[in-house]
Amino acid sequence: MQATAREPIGLLAGWGRFPIVIAEKARLLGIPVVCVGIRGMAVKAELAPLVDRFYWTRLAALNRPIRCFRSEGVRRWTMAGKVFKVNIFQPFRMLTLFPDLRMLRAWYSHRRDNKDDTLMLSLINEYARDGLTCTSALDLCPELLVRQGVLTKRKPTASEDRDIAFGWDLAKEMGRLDVGQSVMVRERAVLAVEAVEGTDLAIRRAGELCRSGGFVVVKVAKPQQDMRFDVPAVGASTIETMKKAGAKVLAIEAGKTILLDETETIALADRYGIAITAL
Repeated sequence: MQATAREPIGLLAGWGRFPIVIAEKARLLGIPVVCVGIRGMAVKAELAPLVDRFYWTRLAALNRPIRCFRSEGVRRWTMAGKVFKVNIFQPFRMLTLFPDLRMLRAWYSHRRDNKDDTLMLSLINEYARDGLTCTSALDLCPELLVRQGVLTKRKPTASEDRDIAFGWDLAKEMGRLDVGQSVMVRERAVLAVEAVEGTDLAIRRAGELCRSGGFVVVKVAKPQQDMRFDVPAVGASTIETMKKAGAKVLAIEAGKTILLDETETIALADRYGIAITAL
């Protein structure tokens, strides 16, 4: 992510720690940030003190963030944080989401499907029409990508390694199909596959189906992963969800997965006896 001394970058912020980490790193580097937070997902109390300008937008508003970025002189922008796609399938969505005209035109344009990649590339193209170039947040924080190896004190057992190997190819295939990036496995049987609900809810569902616990969570990047968006991310909240569900191993892809708050996340996993391995 290239910026001149005082050229601001735009940050479209969703839920979670990732946008906060990006804002912290930009401030450390002296890069001005214009943040547009998605209402109901971004946390203004934590983001506003870290950025130069903060605006709210609705999930289904497309013109608003574009106008905010352009009015502040932004030419390059990035996105960070989870956007809950399940919200678009709620009852009376036109009334609750209240999309603007530009979003309606983009949504009902001629797309072959509404998979994550298809939707995100369509939105990126809308921003580009106004001269706004989307870049990867990881250009600013490459250190967030997890290193290879077993990160925790506990290593996966031999049987857990077999479940990881079994789940890895399945997760990659789900990613290739742009369905989800995570699978939950016990004794080389699939308990749950992540789809529109996201990783945490898929882990919880696996826990409900495998009351004895001890299952493995495998989370990988898509084979065609666009690093500008939807990069797999894990952190302390992932470990907390795994603990509640009874999962014992988290297997992630080295160099292509974001590990947020690494020291705290690994310490929490060690406390719970959960193994984290990056392959």
